[in-house]
Amino acid sequence: MKLDNLCYFGKSGGEEMANYDQKSQEAVGQMMRKMKEGRLKSGRSGKIVRSRKQAIAIGLSEARKKGAHIPSSG
Repeated sequence: MKLDNLCYFGKSGGEEMANYDQKSQEAVGQMMRKMKEGRLKSGRSGKIVRSRKQAIAIGLSEARKKGAHIPSSG
């Protein structure tokens, strides 16, 4: 049996987690905790954030403002 054509996706099923520095990890962690507590609100509208992806995006944005070295989104 040839294994050349098989792909290994790991535990996450194809997606790999991005590696960021400590400052950005702390910022994302804070935003995730706020989201789970129901205290994280989005920018202009002020609506409560319920999406995990949006909480991560807000955390990375805050870390960028504080000077963490994170690749730009997009």
